Amino acid sequence: MGRISRLKKNKKYNYSPRYYDDKGEGNPYKIERKLDKFRNVGTKSGLKGKFSNAMDDLKRSGDPYLKLRMLIIIAILLFIFLYIIDFDLSIFFEG
Repeated sequence: MGRISRLKKNKKYNYSPRYYDDKGEGNPYKIERKLDKFRNVGTKSGLKGKFSNAMDDLKRSGDPYLKLRMLIIIAILLFIFLYIIDFDLSIFFEG
């Protein structure tokens, strides 16, 4: 009876978090993302604020050929889809 009622002692580990500041500053569980410094966090709330933030992000300059590249990719995928379903393009042309 003495063997069953006696519990094992817990093992002790020497654990130190990976992202912990030894000086005691900061949160040891917070991992900063790579793109956080580039993210634009708006203070506007509500549907109108979210829409205006989205429009501001859309107006911000980026890759100048992005729209052209996206249009070419969509056109190629559309033609592949039309080829798979055996769509006849001759209905758009007279002849």
